[in-house]
Amino acid sequence: MPHPDQEPTFLPLTVAVTRSAATGLTGIAASGPAGRPGAHAVRRRAEEANTTAAGCWMALLGGCESPERRDMPARLRALAESISLYVGTRWWCGHGAAHRRRVAETQLRIHDAVREGDGAEFAEAFVGYDQAIATAMVSVPSRLENPIP
Repeated sequence: MPHPDQEPTFLPLTVAVTRSAATGLTGIAASGPAGRPGAHAVRRRAEEANTTAAGCWMALLGGCESPERRDMPARLRALAESISLYVGTRWWCGHGAAHRRRVAETQLRIHDAVREGDGAEFAEAFVGYDQAIATAMVSVPSRLENPIP
């Protein structure tokens, strides 16, 4: 197992955006409006997905099964759901539909790579997934200040 400081990072943009949001540095609301989950919940899901992705990638490269390979789909789904709740379902399915589609498409690429055991495709797909999630997160700051129910 690699040293934690040397562990690969699969969601650097998402983790950075959610950390900034959680500490209030980006203008994105740290707590979700109208009872929605805050940035802390999204950050926690992003960090969990990132840790699982690192273990999954190592298993893919080694050609073996691992708990992370089995858990990866659930972690991605949990992260996407937390983003959806954070930005609001109405925005996610309306103005944010392009973001939602992009997240779903890149998520499917990751699922395919895990199923096929393709470590290179897995890493490449995560670049798109990271960009999609982070972009969705920063695309709604004004909407969170004036939430659409």
